[in-house]
Amino acid sequence: MELPYSEELNIGHLSKLFGKTTNCYKFFWFQAILRKLDGIHNRFTFEELINEMIVDAWYMVTEYHLRLGPIGSKDNLEEIAKYIHENYHIRSTEKRDKLMEFLQTTEDKNIKKYKLDLIRYVPYKLQVPFYDEIHIDHSTWCGSKEKLTNKINSQKRLIYYFALYSGLNTIIEIDALWAAYLLKHKEIIKGWTQLSLIHYLQNKNPSVPGIADKLEHRNTRGDTERVRKYWQLIIQKDPSLTDIYGKIDLKDVSISVDHFIPWQYVAHDELWNLHPTTQSINSSKNNSLPAWELYFEKLGGLEYRAYELKKEHPEVKETFQKIAPYHLNNQEIRNQLYEDGLDRNSFISRLEHVIRPIYEAAQLSGFKEWVYREK
Repeated sequence: MELPYSEELNIGHLSKLFGKTTNCYKFFWFQAILRKLDGIHNRFTFEELINEMIVDAWYMVTEYHLRLGPIGSKDNLEEIAKYIHENYHIRSTEKRDKLMEFLQTTEDKNIKKYKLDLIRYVPYKLQVPFYDEIHIDHSTWCGSKEKLTNKINSQKRLIYYFALYSGLNTIIEIDALWAAYLLKHKEIIKGWTQLSLIHYLQNKNPSVPGIADKLEHRNTRGDTERVRKYWQLIIQKDPSLTDIYGKIDLKDVSISVDHFIPWQYVAHDELWNLHPTTQSINSSKNNSLPAWELYFEKLGGLEYRAYELKKEHPEVKETFQKIAPYHLNNQEIRNQLYEDGLDRNSFISRLEHVIRPIYEAAQLSGFKEWVYREK
């Protein structure tokens, strides 16, 4: 993706901002600067920007279970989100302003330590591609931050400079020319940053689908109303069908469509992962994984019955064909699962071949197992 040209600024240096990136901090730090720039304010404290970083990472870590750092290493941005989520029981879907209010007012010493760890390197190393007139040796990087900031401040035409050094209260000031450029092209540069972050996250989470849909909390998902009406028709044709979790007669309830493997992991509404349940059970399950040994065979049986009814009733077949373009986007899976002439064992075996690898990958990503408990 090509960045907008400027006669006054070195866009070549900007384009190298995320080169040789081994952790996620640069993406979130720069994104925080973009978010804070508004045409009026151009001076920000480290803590203001760190708070933005934590909120930006919140949903990725707590809602979608994305890993932000390499396997086997501790990523402090990921860790602080997990710490707050687990110790303060803040919802993974909490609104941004509520999260920000918590971060601005908490006096938790552990959170402060996490924040101090996060400012150790990234504020100074983000702009390394711009350091063409200065040389910073190892001892300077590891020594006094005041000495380091003075050295960096001697470089011309940086994105920002250090106006005051005081731990989390350290102030950076965005250069006026860069502030004007970033504001003018904010959406393009934000897209470039997010694209770079997506590539990074795909590398760290190779088995996770739909990374691009997991950068921030989504208030709405795809439309599963078509699938709900499809299952209503199937239940009408066979009123004996029951929910796979609680064995509840589905003809007696207003059905809700459940993602067997949570939407938070798959980020799609494919038909083979969707089945009817009750609204209360769906809410109880939330974004957990149903215990495989208890529920997969039941899911397979229910899905196979729908497959049979498609063959037996032209109305069901017609409805299936109408929803397929929206909810069967993988042609290979569509051919494999929904070709004519499958017996029950063959169908369930093929369904397991599709679902099980995704289920196991979701487990490895941290999605917890769930068992229905009748109230």
